Amino acid sequence: MNTVLGRRARILVAATATAGLVSVAGCTSSDDGDGGEKTAAGGVELVKAGQLTTCTHLPYPPFQSEIDGKVQGFDVALIDLVADDLGVRQQILDQPFENFKTGGSLNAGQCDLAAAGMTITEERKKNVDFSDPYFDATQAVLADKKSGISSFADLDGRKVGAQAQTTGEDYAKSKGLDPVSFESSDAVLNGLRTGQVEAVVIDYPVVQGWLKDKANADAFRVAEQISTGEQYGFTVKKGNDKLREAINKAIADAKADGTYKKLYEQWIGPYDESAASPSAS
Repeated sequence: MNTVLGRRARILVAATATAGLVSVAGCTSSDDGDGGEKTAAGGVELVKAGQLTTCTHLPYPPFQSEIDGKVQGFDVALIDLVADDLGVRQQILDQPFENFKTGGSLNAGQCDLAAAGMTITEERKKNVDFSDPYFDATQAVLADKKSGISSFADLDGRKVGAQAQTTGEDYAKSKGLDPVSFESSDAVLNGLRTGQVEAVVIDYPVVQGWLKDKANADAFRVAEQISTGEQYGFTVKKGNDKLREAINKAIADAKADGTYKKLYEQWIGPYDESAASPSAS
């Protein structure tokens, strides 16, 4: 386990995607008097009264990143809906990805849940409990247009980058590559931009947002999309069924009333209503 729980983390306020967060005064929380867990609506226990503390790793647009001084994105907007249902506000804690991938931050009582565009895997299920899937993801090979790379097969013998501790890195390694590891998605893309690597393997939604910048689109292109069957989920401490159920309810309600579609189109792109779940392609 590579977790360093003592490492300083940044606490940030999430920008709400709804009409407004419910005030703390409207919360039904209870305090045990010595800083212990608090209880919100529906009997959901929280690590701090009046707030739903979310661990994430910034930046990871379009799921979460700082925009105009506030953390915003698709994940943030969905968890705002959970916080709204619980009658509290969302607060975001920025930590290294491995801290909550292993369940360390959740077990240490640093946060209630983790939201970080995290792929559901059997290995991670050993450490945390996942919500229902909320996003279908694909990987992408993003390459410099001058590199001559037009598919994943062309990466053999080339200098390739990936974000450390991610399924993109795992996939590249599983195919015999030895990718250069970068700490964040921004670092991966900057490595490509500055010529440290010729191509990267990274989640396609991240690429979609990055290529909206004309300068990036002029110099780089998606060489191939790779369907890996990945789905994202939010995570809670093992056994925290009430919070997991509250998250699942918020996701289901958002899909039923059109809120999910609206947020998807705002942050990700066109929404495929003909499919059982939205397509990331």
